[in-house]
Amino acid sequence: MTFHELCEQVNGAVLQTYDPALNIYYLLTDSRQAIIQRESVFFAIKGKRHDGHHFIKELYDKGCRQFVLEKEPESELSEANIIKVGNSVEALQQVVAFHRKLFSIPVIGISGSNGKTIVKEWLSQILTHKHNVVKNPKSYNSQIGVPLSVWQLNQVHEIGVFEAGISMSGEMEKLQKVICPSLGIFTNLGPAHDKGFTNRRQKAVEKAKLFSDCEYIIYREEYALIADVLKSQHSPDHLYSWSTQNTEADLWVAFSMDSNKPTIIEVKDNGREQGFRFTFDLKDAASLENVMHCIAVLIKYGWAENEIQAGIDQLRQVNMRMELKEGINQCFILDDSYSNDLAGLKIALDYLERQTQNQKNTVIISDLLQSGYYDRDLYAEVVKLLENHSIQKVELIGPGLKSYLSHFRSSAWVFEHYNTTEEFLSSFQPKSFQGENILVKGARAFGFERIVKKLQKKITGTTLEINLDNIIHNLNYHRSLLRPETRMMVMVKAFSYGGASFEIANLLQYHRVAYLAVAYVDEGVMLREHGINTPILVLNPSADAFPLMQEFQLEAEIYSFRLLNAYSLYCKNNQAAIPIHLKIDTGMHRLGFVQEETEALKTFFNANPEIIVKSIFSHLVASEDDQEDAFTQQQVHEFGQVYDQLISVLGYAPIKHILNSGGIQRFPEYQFDMVRLGIGLYGVDVSSKAQDQLRPISTLKTIISQIKSLKVGETVGYNRKGKIENPKRIATIAIGYADGLDRRLGNGNLRVFVNGFQAPTIGNICMDMTMIDITGIEAEEGDVVTIFGQEQSVSVLAEAMHTIPYEVLTSISARVKRIFYSEL
Repeated sequence: MTFHELCEQVNGAVLQTYDPALNIYYLLTDSRQAIIQRESVFFAIKGKRHDGHHFIKELYDKGCRQFVLEKEPESELSEANIIKVGNSVEALQQVVAFHRKLFSIPVIGISGSNGKTIVKEWLSQILTHKHNVVKNPKSYNSQIGVPLSVWQLNQVHEIGVFEAGISMSGEMEKLQKVICPSLGIFTNLGPAHDKGFTNRRQKAVEKAKLFSDCEYIIYREEYALIADVLKSQHSPDHLYSWSTQNTEADLWVAFSMDSNKPTIIEVKDNGREQGFRFTFDLKDAASLENVMHCIAVLIKYGWAENEIQAGIDQLRQVNMRMELKEGINQCFILDDSYSNDLAGLKIALDYLERQTQNQKNTVIISDLLQSGYYDRDLYAEVVKLLENHSIQKVELIGPGLKSYLSHFRSSAWVFEHYNTTEEFLSSFQPKSFQGENILVKGARAFGFERIVKKLQKKITGTTLEINLDNIIHNLNYHRSLLRPETRMMVMVKAFSYGGASFEIANLLQYHRVAYLAVAYVDEGVMLREHGINTPILVLNPSADAFPLMQEFQLEAEIYSFRLLNAYSLYCKNNQAAIPIHLKIDTGMHRLGFVQEETEALKTFFNANPEIIVKSIFSHLVASEDDQEDAFTQQQVHEFGQVYDQLISVLGYAPIKHILNSGGIQRFPEYQFDMVRLGIGLYGVDVSSKAQDQLRPISTLKTIISQIKSLKVGETVGYNRKGKIENPKRIATIAIGYADGLDRRLGNGNLRVFVNGFQAPTIGNICMDMTMIDITGIEAEEGDVVTIFGQEQSVSVLAEAMHTIPYEVLTSISARVKRIFYSEL
């Protein structure tokens, strides 16, 4: 496609034409994406919290020469193609809808509440045995993600598999034009995004619009609402149902399960009186439903029983997570080893580019299998992707790559090639990896999890998994409560509330928060040393740390005349200017200048006009408590009085802020210039007004070390606190109070989750171990145990300890290894 052709497909006004014949290869919607070339076109999207138009000049300076905008650019772009449209997202969709029409291949469209991504991945895995397949990378199923996915379609592809998700009415009709599926799968219908629709039926109707032109639609007959909606919209000839209860469905299915054997799936095709029999290793209900959707598609496509079984045999639980792990020798490992394709490689490289922990980036990559490209074109594209990212070292693994090493020799990076993963592992030298960010990206057949194991810093069985997607969700939720001009400071003190500071700080920097806040100077220095350049406020600085603050460009909270005078003296003696933030005590009575000191402050600033005050702020005592609203109002009033008096002397208006997480929820009228987000980012709503809007970010997990069967009369743990009154099966798990599991949670005061079942603690919690009662639960040594997470919120532990979630989160020991992951 050329820019001229793009203009023909969208409703807009061409503002400027530099080269109408310039080709378009890359679609950009994020100014931070790495592939920025003349052949890129940037769609400037104006959202509630971000406006892509602010970054037009930055992209132009990096080489982008084609733009789709909703308003005229603020800067001169003399050598650019520019078109102005009413809505950039709709323009993106229109461009890709045109692109989609150029291909007449079968396309499978998948919608529903759960299972979309797994069905897409599994179906793609099986179909690649016979076809060149194109699909969404990861879960790119949104109004923007779908067109970016479908744009991958090219002449070598033989079938497409795309999922689509919506959150409100009117969205699916747009995605239908982009995907234009010939076969549809409606997986199921659950509560997700209910708030965007009048009722569950309306949501089903909206999702079903994806299938408006499908030749066949596959669904499960047991889901009555889905069945009813589809039958009201389509003739029986276009519907293809399966069921485990209704023998009149097109496919009647029976699952036979034995704990020690694979699941047997028997399928009767009522249309042909034909029977099929398959075996499948997984037994959970969701996996069986997902694989049956895949089987229904393959039967409809006429695959033979043995071909389907061969595909099923290679299916495993899909790990869609990209994990960031601490590695050996100060390395950080970006583990994306479950698959390897061009779209996924680009996403992973973009993610690697965001990491600031180390200056050196390394990529370990395998052959790309079943890509649909000719190998020469494929690896030329891989080289192009790598060249557009800051890569210093590349480790190539696989026989396919060997034939195209000349592509890699032409670039500046250091590289090595190994025919197999085994060959790489046999020559592995830990000292070869020092202070690097390492992306491990391999097709499943190469078993790159073995490489990750070698590179990863050795960990105990106890981990704290941190969901970066949920952090972004919580950040954006709180942003949605603010005016567009209101800035946000985010607390990353105390190890980011137990989550590890610089990984979360790096994510917040990428999402352009205005400020980060730490408690002590050392925390700020650590963030700077790991590449964080966002402004950082130190909440409790000491005078002897001013040199470090100057060196690392940290900003000081000043809360007393002792500190203010020491700061002033340091600046005069060292000709330094460290911006300060004045803390006003309006009722917390912890740190800060009290109202009675306002006149003295005015006198000080009259005498020292050279001192720069970046912000003036106070802290609410009980913003989450509606019983204390009168006191909160009093605090805000007093703060306003002090602020107004101070700016009368300063002659300018520093940033004004008072709201914390609870205040953001309950007092939007006091947003002022900035708010401070703390515990709300980490998934806890202290006001209890919007907990259902937030997502938990942390999952604390451990493993079962040993299992014992105990008789009546025996005891468990120190001081014989755990009494065995009935025969019990006891498991020892690898976590104790040294890891942050408080002793108050022993003796049945906490229930943890083992294979989906609750197991109470028994006996006293030890330093490194805890005993739980697993009587009646199927469990083995080595099984995973969840302390808190999706199944049980951290607030449950806080209530059992008669404390607050802050204490639970910040008590998780540093020896508990953190694993950061993203599913996007």
